[in-house]
Amino acid sequence: MEEIVVRHAEIGDAQALQDIYAQPELYRDTLHLPHPPLKIFSDRLSDMKPGSRNLVACIEGKVVGQLMLMVEQSPRRSHVATFGMGVDSRYQGKGVASALLAAMVDLCDNWLRIERIELTVFVDNASALAVYRKFGFAQEGIGKNYALRDGKYVDAYFMARFKPA
Repeated sequence: MEEIVVRHAEIGDAQALQDIYAQPELYRDTLHLPHPPLKIFSDRLSDMKPGSRNLVACIEGKVVGQLMLMVEQSPRRSHVATFGMGVDSRYQGKGVASALLAAMVDLCDNWLRIERIELTVFVDNASALAVYRKFGFAQEGIGKNYALRDGKYVDAYFMARFKPA
């Protein structure tokens, strides 16, 4: 098995991230749209929002996955973070998502004072659901007709993980 290295994203990763999120498998299971412009990714990397962390997973120096963590800035929700994640379709099932989630959970539990991590995932994304459950996320609710995908509305689960006591 090839070593997966997780690091903070750099400006030079913008093209790799555009390539990943331009894959139909990625924009189908995320809220991204087809044909994402490079500017979206270069802007995110050059102008990080307060409280955000942008992690990438690399195999042999190649960016193969990304996780964007956003810590809530409201004083009443500063203990909460949300995230979005994508893994290159050619590297799915190889532990990339688990490596990104492990790095994120470590940041949240040990460095950022995060007590609750929230996510939203399409109800039919079985592989994502499996890895989220592996990391302790539990379903809290369902969003009916949550987002448009392939011309039809799709439901999504709202899930959360609490820091272990």
